[in-house]
Amino acid sequence: MSTQSAAERPPVLIRSAQDVTELVNSGAARGSHAKMIVLLALGGIFLDAYDLTSLAYGITDIKQQFGLTSVGAGAVTASISVGAILGAWFGGVLVDRLGRYRVFMADMLFFVISALGCALAPNAEVLIFFRFLMGFGVGMDIPVAMAFLAEFSRLRGKGSKGARTASWSTAWYVATSGCYVVIMALYFLLPEAHHGLLWRFTVGFGAVPALVILLVRNKYMNESPSWAADNGDLRRAAEILTRSYGVNATVAEDAQVPEKPERKGLPEVKRLFERRYRARTFQALTIGLAQTFGYNAVAYGLPVIIASILAQGALNTISASLVLNLVFAVTGGVLGIRLANRVGAWKLTFVGFSVQLASLVALALIGKPDGTAYVLFAIAALGAFMFAQASGPGAHFMSFASLSYPTSMRGTGLGFNQGTLRVGSTLALFFFPVLSTALASGVFWVIALAPLMGLIALIAKRWEPVGYDADAAEAESERAQVSRASSTPRRPA
Repeated sequence: MSTQSAAERPPVLIRSAQDVTELVNSGAARGSHAKMIVLLALGGIFLDAYDLTSLAYGITDIKQQFGLTSVGAGAVTASISVGAILGAWFGGVLVDRLGRYRVFMADMLFFVISALGCALAPNAEVLIFFRFLMGFGVGMDIPVAMAFLAEFSRLRGKGSKGARTASWSTAWYVATSGCYVVIMALYFLLPEAHHGLLWRFTVGFGAVPALVILLVRNKYMNESPSWAADNGDLRRAAEILTRSYGVNATVAEDAQVPEKPERKGLPEVKRLFERRYRARTFQALTIGLAQTFGYNAVAYGLPVIIASILAQGALNTISASLVLNLVFAVTGGVLGIRLANRVGAWKLTFVGFSVQLASLVALALIGKPDGTAYVLFAIAALGAFMFAQASGPGAHFMSFASLSYPTSMRGTGLGFNQGTLRVGSTLALFFFPVLSTALASGVFWVIALAPLMGLIALIAKRWEPVGYDADAAEAESERAQVSRASSTPRRPA
């Protein structure tokens, strides 16, 4: 829809920030630019996954080129996660303070610079630095991308907040599959003598989609109208609704313009532990820690695991990793999106953790498979794990972190959640090479503790974030507080 066609429509009067949010939530506001913003936000998620996966295959070559021990290799793989911890903690607060658009554009610059820096790294120290910088961009991107997905989507129905926040998982697995496609293409394009450079080309290629997003930002990207209204700028929110949604939005003369809130960082984080949000914060964090530790240990260690199971060459390892991602992970992610509104995040996450637990126990019992039947069963168990991850906790833990909070604190909530659960990611990335070397297939018993922890968190509180209007609930709570304050009689001096 163009701005001109929007002007021909009956005007929609905006009197408060709640009117803006309700307009988006109801689905009355629909526009091609809004859909493009959602796609670009998913593009940010794509970059996150690509950058995190790009060294999964090349770590063996990196160890050889730089003469690294297992601990040194763990430091290289974990450096991006350490950066993501700090990026998420600071980025989440900045998303609420500066807005979604500014932080998103800063992310893209981080991705371009860090991808090229990693590709040209002359030694392990430089590589670790740029992987850390890349991680900082990844950490900042998750809160802003998920905020875009939640705030440019209706509350229920097709294209709902629940479905679109779950769609991050499919974008993630498409990216990991794309990463293996790039690796496979380079495997055939590069002379065999230069296969040790595969990781450099793979990592450097991550700068390309970031540059594309930067080039189209002026035409499509815009600030979240809900954030603009919540920060006291109803006129800007109306302009965004007109440009991105094709709604002839106009600020009413009697509009209640909210004062711009003062964001101070740490006090905003404290809000996550107020009585209303405390249980949701802890549950979202526990679910995130469980799924992240399990996923990182299996997905980033997938080439190592497959090489051990198949006991064959590099091409089979790349091919099996690609097939597992495409056949199991991407299809699982699509199913998670389609079932989000019908089934809900809680049930899908519970079933996903249950299947993961069974798969990991099976892999632990199989050990190093001896015979074709056991190899196929082990591959099937890996596939089941990834399918359950993509359709269950991998897709919907973001719904718990995104949809439990209103616009005013969504970025802070996502940033705190992501930054803290990245601690589990860092531990997985650092210790997996060490544990897999020491325990062999016994490492699956350790990983199995992750889905077990997730199941306990879900049983402790049956909270369903899909379809929940956090902004309306906050507005109602604020009205109730004002009403109680005005009805309380003052004591005589």
